[in-house]
Amino acid sequence: MGESLGLSAEEVLMTTRSVRKRLHLERPVSRETIVECIEMAHQAPTGSNAQGWSWMIVDDPEKKKIIADHYGASYWPYREQNTRLSDDAQSMRISESANHLAETLHEVPFHVIPLHAGRLEGAPTFRQASAWGSILPAVWSFMMALRSKGLGSAWTTLHLPREKEVAELLGIDYDNWTQAGLFPVAYTIGTEFKPAKRRPTEEFLHWNEW
Repeated sequence: MGESLGLSAEEVLMTTRSVRKRLHLERPVSRETIVECIEMAHQAPTGSNAQGWSWMIVDDPEKKKIIADHYGASYWPYREQNTRLSDDAQSMRISESANHLAETLHEVPFHVIPLHAGRLEGAPTFRQASAWGSILPAVWSFMMALRSKGLGSAWTTLHLPREKEVAELLGIDYDNWTQAGLFPVAYTIGTEFKPAKRRPTEEFLHWNEW
């Protein structure tokens, strides 16, 4: 088993961050550690216990470069538009961090793409909610498992406008599998993370009526 940081469940829940600038690009990550984290993720709830998930793990440098290029083709126009709309300090920090990830994505040790069985285009809300409700708990558990072992990631989706091209690159059956995101995985530079600044919970609560 990969080394654990010994964090409590509460510490993992409160400090699992999106990690971009603090991904250690030079430190190797073993395949065994990735598998251990996915094994923990598979303990997450799944609709009807169907386990309709799969995981594409990419460490081939050439394929990572192509995936990063697809990501960048969507990312940079998106970032330009959103930078014009948001110029407060926090947004600028997030933008800088996201830019760094886009520039270095090909250097991250692993790209992990979780997939859900089936396509969801045009599906009714019930089917879409059931599908996402079966894969997203496992993906979040994967991120927390990474955190517990001193690794980090960020939940990215900007390669998905080119999902079909990435499927062709990796031999994924596009007609029968939906990619849920792209997760760059590396050890973190330092292991201390603080709870994020959030608005008061009371602002989001509704009791019995809106």
